[in-house]
Amino acid sequence: MSIPLSVLLNIQNPDRFKVHLASWNGDSHPLDVFVRDREEWHFWNSWRSGKDEFNRRYILSLIDFYPEPGVWLFGGIYEVVGRKGHNFSHSYSVVPVDQGVDLIGRLKIYFRRPGRIRAIKLDRYYEGMHVSELLKEVYSGARFPGYENISHDFRTLETVFSAHRPDWKSALESVKGVYVIYDKSSGKKYVGSAYGDTGIWSRWSSYINSGHGGNDELVSVIRDRGIEYARENFRITLLEYRPARTDDRVIIERESFWKEALFSRGRWGLNKN
Repeated sequence: MSIPLSVLLNIQNPDRFKVHLASWNGDSHPLDVFVRDREEWHFWNSWRSGKDEFNRRYILSLIDFYPEPGVWLFGGIYEVVGRKGHNFSHSYSVVPVDQGVDLIGRLKIYFRRPGRIRAIKLDRYYEGMHVSELLKEVYSGARFPGYENISHDFRTLETVFSAHRPDWKSALESVKGVYVIYDKSSGKKYVGSAYGDTGIWSRWSSYINSGHGGNDELVSVIRDRGIEYARENFRITLLEYRPARTDDRVIIERESFWKEALFSRGRWGLNKN
């Protein structure tokens, strides 16, 4: 039996609220924004289009929880205390309110969005919103899935690394391994490895920070198209991992094996050697 949202978030006057259904804006996912920078997330709730969509006193802010269709993460309640709409300074002046503050980033809500609209009247949809899950801690990116299940888009890993998720960090710092970066746009692959004293976490951090990790062919791609290209098209998969005490020569040999197996050299891939 589903639990109505009102059980955990009891709003007495829903007719005074608009709901902000924050979702992909063509540049960023709000879920990633929420994890990496709360000030930036606050800005998402103060941005105003020319329509004055949030024309009620309060905004109930929900974040598209894109790993689970139909699920939204509670992003807080804001009071609109001012509006601007001149030239290029369209914005709302908003302040967060105390109600539900302990649920921000923890409360997941099941709700089927009516089309692609970003602002709806809460009183029309409040009864149709239900609790999906209440997380023990504020959401800080995808949970570590186990070494055998690491195959994630660049954008997802960017969120994980920017949040320094301890489950991922402790796991990847302690192993060496071989991985493949797949470019979904070109179909080409780059096989790389992490060895020495740094572990996979350190090596992948270089990719997340730059988009290319210093590899010649990837540098060329990112130099021409920017790191947003990596966010949109790169997917990183861990092919195999070994304990940190493993001799580096073993890792290098396995890297060579995977380059052959996946045809990542020459016109089919992004490896030069």
